[in-house]
Amino acid sequence: MEEPKGFKVEDKRRIFKEDKTEKEKQQKSQATSKTVLPPVSFSTFIVSLSSSTLVHLGEIPDPITGKKEKNLDLAKQTIEILEMLKEKTKGNLDNEEESLLNNLLFDLRVKYVKLSGE
Repeated sequence: MEEPKGFKVEDKRRIFKEDKTEKEKQQKSQATSKTVLPPVSFSTFIVSLSSSTLVHLGEIPDPITGKKEKNLDLAKQTIEILEMLKEKTKGNLDNEEESLLNNLLFDLRVKYVKLSGE
Protein backbone atom coordinates (compact mmCIF):
# COMPACT_ATOMS: atom_id res chain seq x y z
CA MET A 1 0.00 0.00 0.00
CA GLU A 2 1.03 3.54 -0.70
CA GLU A 3 1.76 5.88 2.09
CA PRO A 4 -0.73 8.81 2.17
CA LYS A 5 0.70 12.04 0.85
CA GLY A 6 1.07 14.80 3.35
CA PHE A 7 0.35 18.39 2.70
CA LYS A 8 2.53 21.41 2.95
CA VAL A 9 1.47 24.50 4.89
CA GLU A 10 2.82 27.79 3.62
CA ASP A 11 2.19 30.87 5.73
CA LYS A 12 1.44 33.71 3.34
CA ARG A 13 0.49 36.25 5.96
CA ARG A 14 2.46 39.42 5.81
CA ILE A 15 4.51 39.99 8.87
CA PHE A 16 6.30 43.27 9.13
CA LYS A 17 9.53 42.90 10.97
CA GLU A 18 11.53 45.91 11.92
CA ASP A 19 15.21 45.83 11.54
CA LYS A 20 17.03 45.90 14.87
CA THR A 21 19.08 48.85 13.76
CA GLU A 22 15.87 50.72 12.88
CA LYS A 23 14.48 50.02 16.36
CA GLU A 24 17.70 51.22 17.93
CA LYS A 25 17.59 54.42 15.87
CA GLN A 26 14.03 55.10 16.99
CA GLN A 27 14.88 54.48 20.63
CA LYS A 28 17.89 56.77 20.45
CA SER A 29 15.93 59.57 18.78
CA GLN A 30 13.16 59.23 21.35
CA ALA A 31 15.64 59.35 24.20
CA THR A 32 17.36 62.46 22.89
CA SER A 33 14.17 64.27 21.86
CA LYS A 34 12.41 63.97 25.20
CA THR A 35 11.78 67.51 26.32
CA VAL A 36 9.83 68.54 29.32
CA LEU A 37 6.61 70.18 28.21
CA PRO A 38 4.26 72.06 30.47
CA PRO A 39 1.02 70.28 31.29
CA VAL A 40 -1.77 70.91 28.81
CA SER A 41 -4.42 73.24 30.12
CA PHE A 42 -7.30 75.10 28.54
CA SER A 43 -5.09 78.19 28.30
CA THR A 44 -2.30 76.38 26.46
CA PHE A 45 -4.88 74.82 24.15
CA ILE A 46 -6.43 78.14 23.10
CA VAL A 47 -3.01 79.77 22.76
CA SER A 48 -2.08 76.91 20.44
CA LEU A 49 -5.21 77.51 18.36
CA SER A 50 -4.49 81.23 18.22
CA SER A 51 -0.94 80.51 17.08
CA SER A 52 -2.36 78.39 14.27
CA THR A 53 -4.62 81.29 13.34
CA LEU A 54 -1.63 83.64 13.22
CA VAL A 55 0.10 81.20 10.86
CA HIS A 56 -3.00 81.18 8.62
CA LEU A 57 -3.12 84.98 8.71
CA GLY A 58 0.49 85.11 7.55
CA GLU A 59 1.58 86.88 10.73
CA ILE A 60 4.10 84.22 11.72
CA PRO A 61 5.92 81.66 9.55
CA ASP A 62 4.54 78.17 9.15
CA PRO A 63 6.64 75.91 11.42
CA ILE A 64 6.91 73.26 8.69
CA THR A 65 7.70 75.37 5.63
CA GLY A 66 9.23 78.36 7.40
CA LYS A 67 7.27 80.65 5.05
CA LYS A 68 4.61 83.24 5.82
CA GLU A 69 1.53 82.33 3.81
CA LYS A 70 -2.03 83.62 4.10
CA ASN A 71 -5.00 81.30 4.14
CA LEU A 72 -7.92 83.43 5.29
CA ASP A 73 -10.42 80.56 5.05
CA LEU A 74 -8.45 78.49 7.58
CA ALA A 75 -7.92 81.56 9.75
CA LYS A 76 -11.67 82.22 9.78
CA GLN A 77 -12.40 78.58 10.60
CA THR A 78 -9.99 78.57 13.54
CA ILE A 79 -11.47 81.83 14.86
CA GLU A 80 -14.91 80.21 14.63
CA ILE A 81 -13.60 77.22 16.59
CA LEU A 82 -12.38 79.57 19.32
CA GLU A 83 -15.80 81.29 19.31
CA MET A 84 -17.51 77.91 19.64
CA LEU A 85 -15.24 77.01 22.57
CA LYS A 86 -16.14 80.32 24.20
CA GLU A 87 -19.85 79.50 23.89
CA LYS A 88 -19.50 75.89 25.03
CA THR A 89 -17.34 76.73 28.05
CA LYS A 90 -19.43 79.69 29.24
CA GLY A 91 -19.67 79.52 33.03
CA ASN A 92 -16.93 76.88 33.30
CA LEU A 93 -13.83 79.06 32.90
CA ASP A 94 -12.00 80.91 35.61
CA ASN A 95 -11.48 84.68 35.20
CA GLU A 96 -7.98 84.29 33.77
CA GLU A 97 -9.04 81.76 31.13
CA GLU A 98 -12.08 83.80 30.15
CA SER A 99 -10.03 86.98 29.85
CA LEU A 100 -7.37 85.22 27.78
CA LEU A 101 -9.96 83.78 25.41
CA ASN A 102 -11.72 87.14 25.00
CA ASN A 103 -8.46 88.99 24.33
CA LEU A 104 -7.21 86.39 21.85
CA LEU A 105 -10.51 86.43 19.98
CA PHE A 106 -10.54 90.23 19.84
CA ASP A 107 -6.98 90.43 18.51
CA LEU A 108 -7.51 87.66 15.95
CA ARG A 109 -10.77 89.17 14.70
CA VAL A 110 -9.15 92.58 14.22
CA LYS A 111 -6.24 91.06 12.29
CA TYR A 112 -8.62 88.98 10.17
CA VAL A 113 -10.82 91.98 9.30
CA LYS A 114 -7.78 94.08 8.34
CA LEU A 115 -6.37 91.34 6.10
CA SER A 116 -9.68 90.37 4.51
CA GLY A 117 -10.30 94.01 3.58
CA GLU A 118 -7.03 94.33 1.67
